[in-house]
Amino acid sequence: MTTLLAPDARDRIYAECARAITEAGTERESLFLARLALLLFEQVGDEARCRRALADALDALPVPSLSATQSQQTGD
Repeated sequence: MTTLLAPDARDRIYAECARAITEAGTERESLFLARLALLLFEQVGDEARCRRALADALDALPVPSLSATQSQQTGD
């Protein structure tokens, strides 16, 4: 059974996740995200659901916009 977060809880968790990624820094960002995913997968406890989530996340992954790329390069 899947329990969805309420919209306000989802917004708070998203903001906390973004802050944690920033705190990890660009050098450790990928490691942080992989570790976070593994910890959450352990909470799910269902390998098939975890694999579906990975596939869904990759399938819906947006291409960064040109403005986002420029902001990162200029430090904005």
